[in-house]
Amino acid sequence: MTACGGGSTTDAEPIPEPGSTAELEALYHARTDSARMRFTRADVRFMTGMIGHHAQALVMSEMAPRNGASSSIQTLAARIINAQQDEIATMQKWLSDREQPVPEIHITGTTLRVDGGHAMHMPGMLTPEQIDELNQARGPEFDRLFLTYMIQHHQGAVTMVHELFAIDGAAQDEAAFKLASDIQVDQLTEIARMQLMLDSLSAPDSG
Repeated sequence: MTACGGGSTTDAEPIPEPGSTAELEALYHARTDSARMRFTRADVRFMTGMIGHHAQALVMSEMAPRNGASSSIQTLAARIINAQQDEIATMQKWLSDREQPVPEIHITGTTLRVDGGHAMHMPGMLTPEQIDELNQARGPEFDRLFLTYMIQHHQGAVTMVHELFAIDGAAQDEAAFKLASDIQVDQLTEIARMQLMLDSLSAPDSG
């Protein structure tokens, strides 16, 4: 149905009547649903796993002020907390928007529980023994262990991104691709920075 029938006839779609929004709303929802269907199981596994993976980095970083870390390590830890909390929220929203189960994280001291996730099986994750060792360290020894273990942890996250991109059809969702790419770049940049910090800690002992 059209309100305007005069003039030339073309193949162009008719302009909806003012106030007639039902078809436009249906088209919007159809396109939204279509966009949400572009994700894969691999994307969901990545988001789910990375939420738990990031959560352990929060556990590690929250130790810094408690364990007498140097000011530079405390600054690094605070930056990691801010970045990874933001990414956790983004990944939780990504899953929620696509009507997928959303892992919830619960941190009590050094104890991490992830409801609906599989964090402890992710690459680079610290073992309970390593977490305990880090928690027992103080001062310069904490700094050294924190950098060593956070490099290991970040390398695991980079591995997870590589594994995602290696799966045919994965990360085609624009948001998933951008998030995974950002994680890879940020973690590699931070690994390089932490390696320099670790080398500087070791330098006096090497002479």
